[in-house]
Amino acid sequence: MSTNTVDAAASAAIYAATKELRLPVVRADSARLAELAERSRLSYLGFLAEVLSAEVDRRTEHRRQRRITEARFPRLKRLADFDLGAAPTVNPATISSLASCAYLDAGDPVVLLGDSGTGKSHLLISLGIVACERGKRVRYATCAQLVNELAEAADERRLSRLVARYGRVELLCLDEFGYVQLDARGSELLFQIMAEREEKSSIALASNLPFSEWGGVVPDPRLVAAIVDRVTFNAHIIETGTESYRLRTTKTRPRRQT
Repeated sequence: MSTNTVDAAASAAIYAATKELRLPVVRADSARLAELAERSRLSYLGFLAEVLSAEVDRRTEHRRQRRITEARFPRLKRLADFDLGAAPTVNPATISSLASCAYLDAGDPVVLLGDSGTGKSHLLISLGIVACERGKRVRYATCAQLVNELAEAADERRLSRLVARYGRVELLCLDEFGYVQLDARGSELLFQIMAEREEKSSIALASNLPFSEWGGVVPDPRLVAAIVDRVTFNAHIIETGTESYRLRTTKTRPRRQT
């Protein structure tokens, strides 16, 4: 039997087996990897390790992309793209520590405080993406989006299921707390989410208001005190400052001639 015939039979067997076992990378790359192994004089075990590693790497990348998609980020922002030089109040050591995701194992909150345009959302999304890449379940929402989603669930009598689902997310990125005033019902619904996650799963929250002004968002003084208590206990608090990076960039950009 010729070598070509043997190789053809082997390829057919590999195709059938990898389809049954759902190994698409092995199916697509086995011939290429075999040629590389032959040139590199790999042992049979070495070749097998290369093939399986390629499959694992592809699956890992797919899971990472799926988690980022499921988190529903409005845009992709990376920590490497955050200009620490333009944010002197942000401690690089704190950002580096948070990038390790150790705070998620402890269920610690992260609070980002600063005026509009100072990089709160950038850092919030970036930390969420890092968590996704570490294999964590993440969900992003603005405060208004989350409260509206909870109110709809309550009207449809499925609130408990939704709260439980949010409780299983390992990092909840809550953006724009303070831009929209909440009514009594919305405040209570938001508190349910925070109470469900307390000391179990992390919340990363971004707000344009200092804690002393959160009473303007949540009308009930006792409820706002309880919310502040929960998001500040063992929290990593980052102040991004008051000077808008976007506005400063716009002012320094050369104007187009008309």
